[in-house]
Amino acid sequence: MAEKEKLRIDKYLWAIRIFKTRTLAAVACDTGKVKCNGTQVKASKNVTVSDEYEVKTEAKRWKIKVTGLLYNRVKHDLAIQYYLDITPAEEIQRLQYQAASFHTGKRKSKIGRPTKKERRDLDDFMEE
Repeated sequence: MAEKEKLRIDKYLWAIRIFKTRTLAAVACDTGKVKCNGTQVKASKNVTVSDEYEVKTEAKRWKIKVTGLLYNRVKHDLAIQYYLDITPAEEIQRLQYQAASFHTGKRKSKIGRPTKKERRDLDDFMEE
């Protein structure tokens, strides 16, 4: 199989699963959230092996190094072989802190108000 010549950055970021859709990857490029060596890149920029990109998504600020060109979206286990995550340790710690302080709105198990089943069991106990 002959290797394809050019690969756009928006398609690459979609293929390695940084963005859920190629459109989101293109919008991120157009709004300055994708940078190569500190300069903003357009969605049509060609990717080459050993390029380093800073990518800002809603969840994380990525810093990746291209280790291989991936033209189609594949499952995560395969996709991670095509880039090297060189995100600084401070960013990873910031994400862990945010995750620890994130509140989903659900109560912790066995704390606070009883569940419907627990309330029924309690009502049955009190009637006897």
